[in-house]
Amino acid sequence: MEVGQMQRRLAEYTKSLFMEGILDAQFLQLQQLQDESNPDFVVEVVTLFFDDSEKLLNDIARALDQQCVDFKKIDAHVHQLKGSSSSVGAQRVKNACVAFRNFCEEQNAEGSLRCLQQVKQEYNLVKNKLETLFRLEQQIVAAGGSVPMIESSF
Repeated sequence: MEVGQMQRRLAEYTKSLFMEGILDAQFLQLQQLQDESNPDFVVEVVTLFFDDSEKLLNDIARALDQQCVDFKKIDAHVHQLKGSSSSVGAQRVKNACVAFRNFCEEQNAEGSLRCLQQVKQEYNLVKNKLETLFRLEQQIVAAGGSVPMIESSF
């Protein structure tokens, strides 16, 4: 596949992530912080998000599994996950965290368990989609092309 085709494929794929509500404008702002002096900035930030999220999801699952559930602790973890997902533009993860925090406020263990599954599902979706996006970018660079800046016109 030639570079132009790969660039068009990347643009279409990225556009679909916004159209499906997986990413929001914050992801575009993150991309704008990347430049020649730090070409891996977005990948590095998103990788930190992945590492932190997996730790937080495990902490939340463990806390929900306790005999006496500490909803304040769970809420703090969910709040942290909401903030980090918001900072990378993972819109659906952020939205699932908002719903989750409501169940924590109500101290609803059953609702919290359902929300944890929803947050995990949204997290896995954004992780897979972003890993695919980064692979497409790597293929373009490996073929001698440059990764086009994504327009926010959609």
